[in-house]
Amino acid sequence: MSKSFWIETLGCAKNEVDSDKLEFRAMSSGMRSARSLRSADLVVINTCAFIEAAREESISVVLDAIAQKKPDASIVVTGCMAERYKEELSQVLPEVDIVAGFGEEFLVGETASQVAVKIRKRTSVATKVPTMDLDASFDLLNLPIGKSNRSFAYLKVAEGCDRKCGFCAIPSFRGLQRSRDFEDLLQEAEILGTKEIIMIAQDLASYGKDRYGKKRLVELLKELNLRVPWVRLLYIYPTELNDELLDAIGTSRVNYFDLSLQHVSPPLLRRMRRVGSAEKYLSKIETIRSRYPGAVFRSNFIVGYPGETETDHDMLIEFLRAARLDWVGFFPFSNEDGTYAQTLDGHLAPGLVGDRLAEANEVAEPIIRLQRATHIGDRLEVIVQRPGQARSYMESPDIDGIVKVPTHLTTGALYTVDVEGCDGIDLVASHGKRAI
Repeated sequence: MSKSFWIETLGCAKNEVDSDKLEFRAMSSGMRSARSLRSADLVVINTCAFIEAAREESISVVLDAIAQKKPDASIVVTGCMAERYKEELSQVLPEVDIVAGFGEEFLVGETASQVAVKIRKRTSVATKVPTMDLDASFDLLNLPIGKSNRSFAYLKVAEGCDRKCGFCAIPSFRGLQRSRDFEDLLQEAEILGTKEIIMIAQDLASYGKDRYGKKRLVELLKELNLRVPWVRLLYIYPTELNDELLDAIGTSRVNYFDLSLQHVSPPLLRRMRRVGSAEKYLSKIETIRSRYPGAVFRSNFIVGYPGETETDHDMLIEFLRAARLDWVGFFPFSNEDGTYAQTLDGHLAPGLVGDRLAEANEVAEPIIRLQRATHIGDRLEVIVQRPGQARSYMESPDIDGIVKVPTHLTTGALYTVDVEGCDGIDLVASHGKRAI
């Protein structure tokens, strides 16, 4: 019987894509998916290293896997933490068989842990089914992927980042931006075969600049919209949201703006090595709302960045009240090794950061509920995720709310529904009519 594998994924959607590609590679090489971690011959932990809390979770999951796996099973630690702290992990976790950074093969071949087994993607013209060639170079970003078994799928269009934000260590271990081939992305979207494609990258709006000498995100969005009912974009730098991109999103079926703001105080943004202000952001949001009244907004903010004053924090609170964002997340500053922020003075006490986080959440939560209530009476197109749960264009999976729908609606299908009420941040709808 073929060997079985189990992949545990931590962190962001970009890691999910990597795990999906590793899973397809393992199955293409003759392995089979295990029913549980305890029954697998090979256990793979795809780790996250974005902030300290993520690293702590990754270590905890690895230790649990070591305790739960079969005595003769192999365990591999890969992902961001393995790339960033390979030597340290190898020393402190001797029970781990392989610590594999990016581009290191560990699924195929008896000597996979010592010698990189090289692969490339080939695709059958007739079936568009990706196959493996184990004699070409191993490149995780461009590994092929199989059909998705969900109503949505992430499409990672690039890896790495050219920016030097003060708080972020990602470029130090993910490298500079590498955009994928335009035609390969279109083909992968068709292979995934889902109702919704969610484009992701560290710096999504810069897609194509490194590869083609110009940004091609708008062109890619338009092409994907011809092939897939819904296309969603995540992580847009506000400075990159020009009129062309704004209108491309605004005129699509997914009128959803995920803007990476991080803060609104100009002095603090400069310390973050970013540009912007509350006034500029509010102006952009109002422009979008005037053109596209149904537009939905999400953003995330760092609280407690070194040097953040009470005035800076007050500016953020006032911005939240004025902007009326539909979805918002707050994160305490994490002091990451090798970042510019680590060299700054003015680091805040954890207690003060906690108080400011609590205040920001207290302001944002009722605004989100009020924003959701404005949709009572609307007729929405939704994708059913599972019995009784769906999403409209206003909800990104796993991070936003849902739309509660009748349980008889078919999972994976598109429907139009009528919103009759709210349950917290979730909408409640009925009268589903099949759209596609």
